[in-house]
Amino acid sequence: MKLANKTALITGASGVIGSAIARVFAKEGAALILSGQSNQKLLALQSELSAETSVQIFPCDVGELSQVEALFNFVAGVTAKLDIVVTAAGTFGEIGSLEQCDAKRWTDAIAVNLFGTAWCIKYALPLLKKNKSASIITFAGGGEGAMQNFSSYVSSKGAVLRLTETLAQELASYKISVNAISPGLVNSGLMEDIVAAGVDRAGTKAYQQALDEHSGQGEAVSPEKAAALAVWLASEASRGLTGKNISAIWDKYEDIPAHLKEIMSSDIYNSRRIKPKDRGYAW
Repeated sequence: MKLANKTALITGASGVIGSAIARVFAKEGAALILSGQSNQKLLALQSELSAETSVQIFPCDVGELSQVEALFNFVAGVTAKLDIVVTAAGTFGEIGSLEQCDAKRWTDAIAVNLFGTAWCIKYALPLLKKNKSASIITFAGGGEGAMQNFSSYVSSKGAVLRLTETLAQELASYKISVNAISPGLVNSGLMEDIVAAGVDRAGTKAYQQALDEHSGQGEAVSPEKAAALAVWLASEASRGLTGKNISAIWDKYEDIPAHLKEIMSSDIYNSRRIKPKDRGYAW
């Protein structure tokens, strides 16, 4: 088993992607501490997985600092160390053009996706540093270009990517790897948020796509693809890779070790400003 004798904390474990990661981590031998907003879903997941591994649960909204602090008080009482932290909690936040958006609600995605990721990592670090090596897995999103009517979401996820790169350098001396997963368009609760927002706020393309995914007619990405990548990033197979954003659907990540030196000495799998010379221009 790839994660035997490891202890993993997964936030957003009551969601589609987080629960998929919990299931595959359990199969790979990891002891689990699961957090999410739905206590009912956490209890069901605990019941499902307890025959395979140790499963502790703690409901938490990572967008609330006091709840994150309570979560880590709980974690410290459960284990003396952490080997893996997966920050899978996420939200679209306010959907609509910036002009349409309520200014206060626009910050919802920033609170959950960015602040929640940063706070969970911050409070996990004393436990992660007790290992010879540990893994932090964050979540990117929003595709590779502009995502009209989702400025709250893409702003938060863009910030998570820069946070991931920065923490990778900060924590390199502790041999803690920090990498992000781009999971692709998974049919999760976020699709329901788009449907609820309506076509006027989400836009015709995103709204129709969400309707198709919600009805099972679309081409949604399986959450198990993100879960498989999470196992790889948490295992010894990915050792040496840090500060990168890996796609669960586009990248042949199993081949990365063969090219690790080139990847780590370049901006491959990073978001970067493209300069004229990068496209063959001399100006």
